[in-house]
Amino acid sequence: MKKLKFKVAALRTLASPYRKDSKDGSNNETIYYLLVNMKDLPENIPMDVNPRVPKMTTNVAKALIKAVTDPETDFYINNRGIVISAKALSFNSSDSEVTIDIGNQEIDEERENYGILDGGHTYTAIINNRKDIPEGTEKYVRLEVITNVENITRLSDARNTSIQVSDLALFNLDGGLDNIKEAIKSEPYADDVAYKDHENKTIHVSEFVRLMFAFDIERFPDDRTAPIQSYSGKAQATKRYAEAFNGAFYKALTKELPMLVKLYDKIEEQLVEKYKEYKKQQGVGIPRPGAVKGIDLKENATTQFLHSKIDHVISVGYIYPIFGAFRALLSFNKDKGEISWNFKPLEIWNEIGTDLVQNVFESTNNPQLAGKDKQLWLSNYRIVETQSLRKLLGKR
Repeated sequence: MKKLKFKVAALRTLASPYRKDSKDGSNNETIYYLLVNMKDLPENIPMDVNPRVPKMTTNVAKALIKAVTDPETDFYINNRGIVISAKALSFNSSDSEVTIDIGNQEIDEERENYGILDGGHTYTAIINNRKDIPEGTEKYVRLEVITNVENITRLSDARNTSIQVSDLALFNLDGGLDNIKEAIKSEPYADDVAYKDHENKTIHVSEFVRLMFAFDIERFPDDRTAPIQSYSGKAQATKRYAEAFNGAFYKALTKELPMLVKLYDKIEEQLVEKYKEYKKQQGVGIPRPGAVKGIDLKENATTQFLHSKIDHVISVGYIYPIFGAFRALLSFNKDKGEISWNFKPLEIWNEIGTDLVQNVFESTNNPQLAGKDKQLWLSNYRIVETQSLRKLLGKR
């Protein structure tokens, strides 16, 4: 476990308003507001959870550096500060010292959930330039530490407004999204995709990047690891695409986007139907999917990509652990640079979709927990892999 220990000038706590409704209030988010002397700010706070690496050559970054080193003392008022996602925070009032637990940074799930979520440029400007603060001047920065964040993706998207969009928009200018455009050019949703900032389109290109990350068998080749970040950390999927889009594997995987979209759409369209089937098998006379958290009855609803008609809106936290399991059917020939499917994914979905849905809802009725449950992802993978092996043996 990595723990940050440092002095603070002030600390205020904002407890979750839902704490009183929870059996265990310690599982609710808690927000801590800290005022910290720049000279006491710890070095090497991880930033993997941040949507992008700080770029300190921009005009904005240069202005930040100037604000750190000038003699004015209103930095903590003018600057938005630094946001940290953490497992826990404790405060020793006798010496005004906090200890922040940011998890085991050697474990992917913890490294990509704990650390500096927003304010990476501010943090970098302070750490690299605080030695140049005028002698005798005390300068402070605001920290917001949030513990027990249930949905890191929503928080990251909210705090880094348009950052991820902008990064992909810039990537688009350099031709980095051309492979995606080529792969989907004949699909019915081709004209519905936004590649630029603030485009009025129904699908953002980052959704395709997430789909591919869930099938990244270079990074997640078997049932020992799972591409959870396709649900819980869209920024990680974007980083991965930027690193690998021009490699042989991602070039081949991008060509499979139409199939990935069809599979995702079919799961979204039929999940409620499969849920009812599984419940009836369990002896439930009239299943009520609308009573489940994250499945909401809605008129005139459609699926995300192909706009198939559905009568319930379903949280992606339920969909992704099922969708990502089908990477068990994928193979990559390095010599030929080609991807192949052991069996058609839609065929396998028709055969074991009910089993996968049952596995999800017998694990949890909380979509945010489902989306981040590594064991659920792995067990779904094994269900798909087992069905594939059965079919192979049946052929023999």
